[in-house]
Amino acid sequence: MSAPSSLPPAQGENPVPENEGLAVDTGLKPAGPTPSSSRFQVDLVAEAAGAADKTLASGDKGAPAPEGSEPAAGGEEAKGRFRVVNFVDPSGASPPEAVPAEGFQNGDTVMSEGSLHSSTGGQHHYHYDTHTNTYYLRTFGHNTIDAVPNIDFYRQTAAPLGDKLIRPTLSELHDELDKEPFEDGFANGDELTPAEEAAAKEASEPKGAVKFGWIKGVLVRCMLNIWGVMLFIRMSWIVGQAGIVLSCVIVLMATVVTTITGLSTSAIATNGFVRGGGAYYLISRSLGPEFGGSIGLIFAFANAVAVAMYVVGFAETVVELLVSVDCIMTDEINDIRIVGTITVILLLGISVAGMEWEAKAQIFLLVVLITAIFNYFIGSFIPLQSKESQGFFGYDSGIMMENMGPDFRGTESFFSVFAIFFPAATGILAGANISGDLSDPQLAIPRGTLLAILITGIVYLGVAISTGSCIVRDATGNDNDTHSAQIMANCTDAACKFGYDFSSCKSDNGLYNCRYGLQNDFQVMSIVSGFGPIITAGIFSATLSSALASLVSAPKVFQALCKDNIYPGLEMFAKGYGKNNEPLRGYILTFCIALAFILIAQLNVIAPIISNFFLASYALINFSVFHASLANSPGWRPSFKYYNMWVSLAGAVLCCVVMFVINWWAALMTDVIVLGLYIYVSYKKPDVNWGSSTQALTYHQALTHSLHLSSVEDHIKNFRPQCLVMTGYPNSRPALLHLVHAFTKNVGLMICGHVRTGSRRPNFKELSNDQTRYQRWLMKNETKAFYTPVFAEDIREGTQYLLQAAGLGRLRPNTLVIGFKNDWKDGDMMNVETYIQMIHDAFDYQYGAVVLRLKEGLDVSHISEQDDLLSSQEKTSGMKDVVVSIDMKDSDGDSSKPSSKATSVQNSPAIQKEKSPQMLNVADQRLLDASQLFKRKQGKGTVDVWWLFDDGGLTLLIPYLLTNKKKWNDCKIRVFIGGKINRIDHDRRAMATLLSKFRIDFSDINVLGDINTKPKKENVTAFEEMIEPYRLKEDDMEQDTAEALKASEPWRITDNELELYRAKTNRQIRLNELLKEHSSTANLIVMSMPLARKGAVSSALYMSWLETLSKDLPPLLLVRGNHQSVLTFYS
Repeated sequence: MSAPSSLPPAQGENPVPENEGLAVDTGLKPAGPTPSSSRFQVDLVAEAAGAADKTLASGDKGAPAPEGSEPAAGGEEAKGRFRVVNFVDPSGASPPEAVPAEGFQNGDTVMSEGSLHSSTGGQHHYHYDTHTNTYYLRTFGHNTIDAVPNIDFYRQTAAPLGDKLIRPTLSELHDELDKEPFEDGFANGDELTPAEEAAAKEASEPKGAVKFGWIKGVLVRCMLNIWGVMLFIRMSWIVGQAGIVLSCVIVLMATVVTTITGLSTSAIATNGFVRGGGAYYLISRSLGPEFGGSIGLIFAFANAVAVAMYVVGFAETVVELLVSVDCIMTDEINDIRIVGTITVILLLGISVAGMEWEAKAQIFLLVVLITAIFNYFIGSFIPLQSKESQGFFGYDSGIMMENMGPDFRGTESFFSVFAIFFPAATGILAGANISGDLSDPQLAIPRGTLLAILITGIVYLGVAISTGSCIVRDATGNDNDTHSAQIMANCTDAACKFGYDFSSCKSDNGLYNCRYGLQNDFQVMSIVSGFGPIITAGIFSATLSSALASLVSAPKVFQALCKDNIYPGLEMFAKGYGKNNEPLRGYILTFCIALAFILIAQLNVIAPIISNFFLASYALINFSVFHASLANSPGWRPSFKYYNMWVSLAGAVLCCVVMFVINWWAALMTDVIVLGLYIYVSYKKPDVNWGSSTQALTYHQALTHSLHLSSVEDHIKNFRPQCLVMTGYPNSRPALLHLVHAFTKNVGLMICGHVRTGSRRPNFKELSNDQTRYQRWLMKNETKAFYTPVFAEDIREGTQYLLQAAGLGRLRPNTLVIGFKNDWKDGDMMNVETYIQMIHDAFDYQYGAVVLRLKEGLDVSHISEQDDLLSSQEKTSGMKDVVVSIDMKDSDGDSSKPSSKATSVQNSPAIQKEKSPQMLNVADQRLLDASQLFKRKQGKGTVDVWWLFDDGGLTLLIPYLLTNKKKWNDCKIRVFIGGKINRIDHDRRAMATLLSKFRIDFSDINVLGDINTKPKKENVTAFEEMIEPYRLKEDDMEQDTAEALKASEPWRITDNELELYRAKTNRQIRLNELLKEHSSTANLIVMSMPLARKGAVSSALYMSWLETLSKDLPPLLLVRGNHQSVLTFYS
């Protein structure tokens, strides 16, 4: 091994004295590795620095320090990101004392600082070594920067499950050695919104938080919620009305709806990590904030009111017991209020005490509830003589057959009975609602929810069959209602064979006044049970457990909704307390809502609305699965496979049908509320991006329609001006942007092209960030356009790239729009050559060309503070700490040469809002005013169309589209055409006929018969003086010299050329005189652009024509189509 000390420093290395330590400019980099650098031993890695792989991996919280940063600022960060490596002294000397060395990462190498003892004086040297970076762990046994797959690379920032690592960026692996790696904030676009980041941070901070498994967290809660009071006090009545068969159908129908919803919930819950928020979280992350925000609010409200429903149900049972023992406090209504208030306060105390206490209470209530169910079934097998008069005879086939069919009484029907039962099945989201408190939501939600639906469904079916098989529909409760053997032949009821005749309570007109039996006694299950009070305890347990579950669910869902900041003003409820991040403020709000409805004590009208709110949530959960499957997004990969998109759609339809079956007006009200909230959230446009299936389906539809559009040939009737507008940065030429947007909005495509040039190496990461940033700027300013920047050697080359490649299929530009180069006489004439060649290129690619001239100019980018481009709200994710300072001082026609300087927020003047605005000079103030000219509504005036040459109709179509817009509809179109003096009336009539066939309204047609009149002498003289500096004057020099000059300066005007096009030159001068005469007061002039034959007319002459034609005029639009018809009068 060759000793490193014997080698001279590599080129570009800068020896640094030892006493300077780490105070080395990070921008100093050697040109490459020394011959021996890759052979240094790397065993002496300073593990003593606590550099275990895991510790180092978790220590990385940022990107490498930027160039030129202070060592003190980046030292700690560098220690966390790179291990220190000491090179072995080849002389065998012991390694130097380890110092806090700093590694500088670049490409696939790391610069490591070590002490190299050499004959030249023991100086520090920097070497590239591809094997010294151990931050990214050992890859295939070697220390390399390229990382193997690791789950920590895919975490979101501050994720609760672990720390996020940042994989080496592509630039770090791929860029050249002398190029600074980019600083990436996040990888793979996994950025969180501020609300999500705060939520994730809060979720990651608490230690010892209580997390529940699938049994305690989901199964128990769902079973308690589904087994409501309906099981004990309504199920028997439903069997009496509908019979055993239809009761089973009712239970199965409800179970089908809940099972499909459970499958859909399982699919969504297993498609990625689930945070707190339950139904709101599942719907919002699947369908977006609009649906999620609307459902989240009403779902939280429904749970809050459900607390009142269950508490009032409990209070009514308690008051009935008080009445039976004659212990009424005041009257029944007030007693319900008193008992309900005391109950909800106790429930609030349990909830606020923490999820652990609430879970223990739920377990206790479940034990009581299951005991009550077993108590009923045990009692049903023990018939007692004392119970027979009340209709209970034990299991009997005769009773079962009699109760098999329906016996609807009064106004009841199958659907009304179904509507009464279905709310019992609406507890399936009780577990999902506390998803944030589950240890493994992806496992717990599917397993617990589906098992709860299965168990509760079986119990409901068992109760329906059991009660229908052992209890008759009507009984008097009178032990004396027996019959003799003589009249037994006339008795047809099932009770007759047991010796009872309950016909005394049945009248001939179909009215019943029986007190007992399935149809009449809601407490019949207490009679059947082995021990009646246990059933009462079961009723208490069912009501209290459901109330407790709702009291917990509502604040959790509401807290998640508030954290996402969907509805401004509700942020205060997002705050959590304690190790479990309990939403105490949400508990208080839920308590107040519940208490208000408890005090009303009349919930018969509210109850169906609540059921409909739950059903609306179920419908959207089902629709979410269908929607996500339909969008066919690669991100839709649920680990739960037992779902089907069409079954989910059927479930969504079923939920909507059930809503209207239960209560049609409540269903309509629910739909109106959801729609209203949806419209509100859509209007507010919350700044969130959750990768919803709505985005995926939009992409899918756009792709499908684009492909379909490409399969159809263009037709003249469907022609739209699709403009490639060379704006540079979109905010640098506002007038150009606003005018083109005025006639392309909702009509055609608009692409803001930007050519980035410069001697420095192109920074494509910066280009990508700019694209995202300025696209957001366009959206914020409600400009329907796409921003497309490219890097190129010069503006012409970049424009050629855009002319060829911009757009997609049929959605590609057909018209190039540029600003007039006002300062063409002041700069390098090669820029004029480039500018004119751009117009020629447009015609070569069969584009139309449009040039806008304002006498004040177009480019306002040199005016600082002209546009607060990047407010703190619109900074792109991934560039959250970066703003952009625009410095563009190019000519109006040049959209290149910008410099985008990234500075930190703390040091950027763009953030200092209190900075006093600078004083503008008169010219800049006029320019700034003119830049907003087309943003304002145009007053009454004219748009003068000088349609001198037939270019296919584009010169006429653009002003027509413009005047159809609201801002321009007060302007009338005046048409100016060329003609002969002796045919003026004929030409006017012909043009009027043509315009009427095109169905284009106009106010006047002017035929100009004096276009070919010689222009004024002073204007001709002014033109000649203008072109004098650009003439070649080949007659005054040798031919070879003239040819060489022409070759080096192709823009020069030859004498021959000037003489050949004398008539055309005079026409431009004359047209300018006519424009000043006829259109000096127009709001806008749209004029046929003169053409110059490529290769025959020099760029200086052509530019002089455009200058002469358009100077000292109102806003002028020079238009030249590609000479293919864009107008037709055929239907």
